[in-house]
Amino acid sequence: MMCDMEKKKLAVIGNGYLAGILAQAWEKGLLESYRFVGVLGRSREKTEALARRLGCRACFALGELMEEGPDYVVEAASVEAVKSCGEAVLSGGADLLVLSIGAFADASFYEKMERCAAANKRRIHILSGAVGGFDVLRTVSLMSAAGAGDLRARMRTEKGPASLKGTPLFEEKLMEEGDKTKVFSGSAKEAIGLLPTKVNVAVAASLATAGPEHTHFEIYSVPGMKGDDHRIEAEAEDVRAVVDIYSQTAAIAAWSAVARLRNLASPVVF
Repeated sequence: MMCDMEKKKLAVIGNGYLAGILAQAWEKGLLESYRFVGVLGRSREKTEALARRLGCRACFALGELMEEGPDYVVEAASVEAVKSCGEAVLSGGADLLVLSIGAFADASFYEKMERCAAANKRRIHILSGAVGGFDVLRTVSLMSAAGAGDLRARMRTEKGPASLKGTPLFEEKLMEEGDKTKVFSGSAKEAIGLLPTKVNVAVAASLATAGPEHTHFEIYSVPGMKGDDHRIEAEAEDVRAVVDIYSQTAAIAAWSAVARLRNLASPVVF
């Protein structure tokens, strides 16, 4: 059995539902190669409760978290958290695992973070979240770049109309109509501009394939639907990859962080 001193030090930014799943995985022995050293959050009560559960320090400023010397920091909070904490995590000597991929819709921020990671010899891990299939999508993209024909990337998302409330795409009639309705068709970049907090999947899929400007994206409102269904296609001359994932909750996103951490610690990498 690995002693605590041999284990990699792990910290989490966030104290909500997704961070709780990381705690659940650790309690079940699925993160046996790690020990938690800190939780960063805004709510004192929730942060201290999660820290007690994980046997680590409750932190209320990023400096406190980085004092613990984590090897890996999982962001499970928000786009704003990635933008406000990302550079300091990397320059503080930790790899950053990102769940709020929407932060990288900002190309200038993406490039700044890439430079920061390289300068500090750290890595940014863009987690698959509710997408999955990054390996095959990236493979098709590489084949296209190597001469296998132009890359074509398409994405379709289906979701319940209630999940569109508070966005420019929502209309009250969507709650009453009985048929599936296309509410958006355009580039992933345009979708990101309209729905900056709701298109992590579009950002991830476009980064893995043709880029936000060249990934065609459609969104459908489906009455009575719970959760989201995402279908991503990447196609070149001799190959076509299709990834289709349905999930009722955001839990799959946090479990993708667990899967990545296990892969990072494993002698066999999938």
